[in-house]
Amino acid sequence: MNVLAESYQPPDPVDFFLPDFTGTHWDQHGYLAVYTKPAALLLLGAILAFAFLYLTSRRGEVVPGKRQYLGESAYNLIRDGMGRDVIGADFMRWVPLLVSLFFFIIINNLFGIVPFLQFPTFSRVNYAYGLAALVWIIFNAVGIIDKGPLGYLKHVTIPSGVPWYLIWLVAPLEFLSNVIVRPITLSLRLFANMFAGHLLIILFSTGGAFLLLHASNGVINKPAGVLAFALGVAIGFLELIVATLQAYVFTLLTASYIAGAQAKDH
Repeated sequence: MNVLAESYQPPDPVDFFLPDFTGTHWDQHGYLAVYTKPAALLLLGAILAFAFLYLTSRRGEVVPGKRQYLGESAYNLIRDGMGRDVIGADFMRWVPLLVSLFFFIIINNLFGIVPFLQFPTFSRVNYAYGLAALVWIIFNAVGIIDKGPLGYLKHVTIPSGVPWYLIWLVAPLEFLSNVIVRPITLSLRLFANMFAGHLLIILFSTGGAFLLLHASNGVINKPAGVLAFALGVAIGFLELIVATLQAYVFTLLTASYIAGAQAKDH
């Protein structure tokens, strides 16, 4: 997309197909480029998440400093708000997973508003699918280990209290909802929010640049360009909230799915 063109070209999904570091392009027809910016950001996000957790927890002082207090506050939010309150008695063994998920997702989401990076990793749907597939494998494995294959199948398809003559109707719907749809909605919720927010930032920033630099009617277009830039900044602050919220929701739903998989039938 070139804002210096004679006519403005609005952003579209093709702008999310970035070239790899060897100079070849991954176009909308599916050419595979391995060493892309999103792949590098995904790796960088994992490194930063590890570094943050390590630096804020390596010194367990009785009176925590600012760094330790920040890490402990975030850890306690996830441990208590997602682990203890959602999973219940057996929550501590899942806290490392939930904490890692939350910080990995939020850091990759915040890349979208970091200067010079400016790309939320999970605005590429394949990464969101991969993360949701990992969660899907985990909570289904938990249920199968806890109840056995047939017991878990019964657990996710036949709710307690359903009359026997309605099982034929309820069971396929429950299987579809609990086993098939969950990873799809989990991934698409994360992807769609990050994709839409980044697309709006591109729209207002490039549109504002075009109106200020290349539009002919200065009386109308110059103020409109300033307004577009102002809206782009406002959406950037909104993306900060959305990035945090989506990381929280994804992790909370992961805890909920694990809790449901190991819940006892009544």
